[in-house]
Amino acid sequence: MTTINLADRGVDLGEWAARTPNADAVFEQAVRDWLTANLIGDFANLRGRGGPGSEHEFFAERLEWDRHLAAAGWTCLGWPVEHGGRGATIAQRIIFHREYARAGAPARVNHLGEELLGPTLIEYGTPEQQKRFLPHIVDVTELWAQGYSEPGAGSDLAGVATSAALDGDHWVINGQKIWTSLAHLSQWCFVIARTEKQSARHQGLSFLLVPLDADGVTIRPIQQITGTSEFNEVFFDDARTDADLIVGAPGDGWKVAMGLLQFERGVSTLGQQVGFRRELDDLIALATTNGTVDDPEIASRLRRAKVGLSVMEANARRTLAGDIVSEAGAASVTKLLWANWHRDLGELAAAVAGAPMLIGPAATTEGRANDIADPEHVELDEWQRLLLFTRADTIYGGSNEVQRNIIAERVLGLPREARQ
Repeated sequence: MTTINLADRGVDLGEWAARTPNADAVFEQAVRDWLTANLIGDFANLRGRGGPGSEHEFFAERLEWDRHLAAAGWTCLGWPVEHGGRGATIAQRIIFHREYARAGAPARVNHLGEELLGPTLIEYGTPEQQKRFLPHIVDVTELWAQGYSEPGAGSDLAGVATSAALDGDHWVINGQKIWTSLAHLSQWCFVIARTEKQSARHQGLSFLLVPLDADGVTIRPIQQITGTSEFNEVFFDDARTDADLIVGAPGDGWKVAMGLLQFERGVSTLGQQVGFRRELDDLIALATTNGTVDDPEIASRLRRAKVGLSVMEANARRTLAGDIVSEAGAASVTKLLWANWHRDLGELAAAVAGAPMLIGPAATTEGRANDIADPEHVELDEWQRLLLFTRADTIYGGSNEVQRNIIAERVLGLPREARQ
């Protein structure tokens, strides 16, 4: 058989797998070899860097790494080939994420574009929108933020008040979004806005693509309990975006937004679990080193964490395979699984690390050149950051309460919760 380069974008990975004996094993070795050959030099310093609560770490260098991945054909693996992807199978995507974690490769910076907006544009966007935006997601030259949450709505997406009105060739947007991850480093934001006056709840919403450098857009980083600022407030004061930058028809925003959330809580959880497994492995190593693994209670909690991670991975595979009763229910179950597991891991890290967790960190100049918002922030160690940042996991992206209501009402058919 002729040898081919599996990192070459000209190779349709799914088609190649269908005609290649032992394809998964061959693909796994190709991914492993490429990561070994490329996580060297300056890139080697990025091992284990970045991720939620740590996005300030070497952001510019991690962006360069993502573009290096893109040039080698390792971005957008699951997208159809005709849209710039690789046509990878579910098994191949799982293999890639697993090997990426084993190599200790850095957290990616293009998650919202590659895993959320890109698939949404492929599903709901016009050919012109796909041609305009997808290539720049593939090559990581444009980054995206998510404009969903608002101060008065939180996890209640149907309660958004940000409005948009069509004025000739533009939508004119007014309102505020909050908890907008990495907006201060992104070029674009996908925004849910109310485009029909007097509409309520799920009705009258539209899904708009908005340039963040437009007049009338103000971005203010929010300092978190970790001392870093990866979340933002975004204000729209008569901000404009082109009339054709609406995904779906006016009023279809709820349908498009829910479609995007299926992508967020489906395939993209595989990448998220890369970081989770690395954190758990590091915590087990710490417990072994400091002797806390000999405490029966801690040993039991570590075992439960390993089982919980395996359950998450199995649920992700099941969701991707379409073996689900309700897409809405599957998405909510996925969110509940990872949010509570990760919060519990933060509390377990405090028990394993012990007294050092209580030592207040000092302000440091180390890495200030890489800080993405506040060069004077206080640097935490990885376990302090894990404990503090994971307090938010059961709130952002849809709170536990909202997810349980969705499961109760849309899957189990229970009566709707009474609203004030």
